[in-house]
Amino acid sequence: MFDPKTKVLVVDDMLTMRKIVTKILRELGFIDIAEAQDGNEAWAKAKSGHCGLIISDWNMPNCTGLELLKKVRADKDLAKTPFLLVTAEAEQQQVAEAIKSGVDQYVVKPFSKEGLKTKLESTYKKVSVRNSA
Repeated sequence: MFDPKTKVLVVDDMLTMRKIVTKILRELGFIDIAEAQDGNEAWAKAKSGHCGLIISDWNMPNCTGLELLKKVRADKDLAKTPFLLVTAEAEQQQVAEAIKSGVDQYVVKPFSKEGLKTKLESTYKKVSVRNSA
């Protein structure tokens, strides 16, 4: 699992969703959590400081989670940052596009603490394999 000191950036245009994800992360032991209300704000925060994990909503105004993912993957400093997309839709075409764009994992709303923990563990394993290759 990720080190509890990993800086996590939670991105969602809905304050309630950001608070739910942040609460779950704190219950899982994470201590360094930042929030952003859209992809543009998240991009600025990711660029200004080391970010060890991004958990982003898909559907947001200004800059979607998928657009943020593409920016992160195209940036030499951020390209390997673990990225988990949160979506209300589990449509195969969207999932395929996210995978093609380099998402490490995705979780479908609504989700439980255990569901998010499982996705985080899966993301950690995937990233560990990728970074050791």
